[in-house]
Parts: sequence; C-alpha cells; structure tokens
Amino acid sequence: MEIEAIRKGELKALAGVNLEDEDLAGVNLAGCNLAGAKLVGTNLRGANLERAYLEGANLMGAQLAGADLRANLWGANLMQANLVQADLRGASLRGANLMGANPHQANFSGASLCGANLMNVNLQGVDLRQADLRGANLSNANLHGADLRMANLQGALLTEANLEEADLREANLGGATLIRASLLCAELEGTNLGGADLTEVCLTGTVLAPS
Repeated sequence: MEIEAIRKGELKALAGVNLEDEDLAGVNLAGCNLAGAKLVGTNLRGANLERAYLEGANLMGAQLAGADLRANLWGANLMQANLVQADLRGASLRGANLMGANPHQANFSGASLCGANLMNVNLQGVDLRQADLRGANLSNANLHGADLRMANLQGALLTEANLEEADLREANLGGATLIRASLLCAELEGTNLGGADLTEVCLTGTVLAPS
C-alpha cells in the first residue's frame, strides 16, 4: 500500500488496510472506505475523516485529537483512543467500544451511541446534546457537568455514574439503570425518568422544575 498516496488523499478504497502505527497526522481521508481497517496506534491528529466508513475498524490507542470524526464508526474499537477535541457531531458509533478513551472537550452532539461501551470513561463536561445513548453502558462513567440536554438514554446502564451538575433537561432516562448514581445538583427539568431504577441515587440539590 502506497503510504504517500494515502497521505495525499489519492486512495479512497481502503477497506481492511493495515496502517498500524503509521503517521497520518492531518491527512485527508474524507469519504474513504476504511471498514475493518487496522489503525492501532495510528497518528491521525487533525485528520479529516468526515463521511469516512470505519465500520468495525480497530482504532485502539489511535491518536485522533482534533480529528473530524463525523463518520460511520459502527462497532469500531476506540479503546484507549485519544479523542481530545475531536469533532464527532452526528457520528454513528452504534456498538462502538470507547473504554479507556480520552474524549476531553470532544463534541458528541447528535451522535448515535446506541449500545456503545462507555464504561468508566471520563466524559466530564462533554457535549452530548441530543445524542442517542439508548442501551449504552455508562457504568461508573464520569459525566460531571456534561451537557445531555434532550439526549436519549432510554435503557442505558448508568450504575454508579457521576452525573453531578449534569444538564439533563428534557433528556429521556426511561427505563435506565441509575443504581447508586450521583445526580447531585443536576438539572432535570422536563427529564423523563419513567421506569428508571433510582435505587440509592443521590438527588440532593437537583433541579426538577423551573423555579
């Protein structure tokens, strides 16, 4: 595979390609087919992956800081990936594994994260407005101050999650599991909690209705 051709954006059909540990910082891979690609440890800082097809790709430990990831990442492995300030608006991450990833200041607004694994992930202050998190595993996740307005968390697993000061206005938490979660000072105006398991949940200082 011609690495230089990839760096120049001349190749679009890259399904199954092995680019492990390659330096592709800033590369333009917009619209490329990277399904099943091996991108373990690959440097893709600031890369343009808008509309790229990365279904089932292995991005474990990949450097994706500042990358445009408004892409199809169904079932992708993003364990331990660096997603600092990455643009994931509207991205499809259904069933993706993000355990150990660093999404500091990443933007997930409108993203589909149905069934995604976000267990133990630090999502403090992250933008998840209108994100689809149905059935996602957010156990022990740090969502302190996260923006979850109008997010769909129906059936999500939030056991022992930190939702302190999170903005959950008009979010859907119907049927979600929130056992021992902390909602200290969270905003819950218009939030749907129907059928949610609130066993041992901390609701101190939560805002449930307009003052």
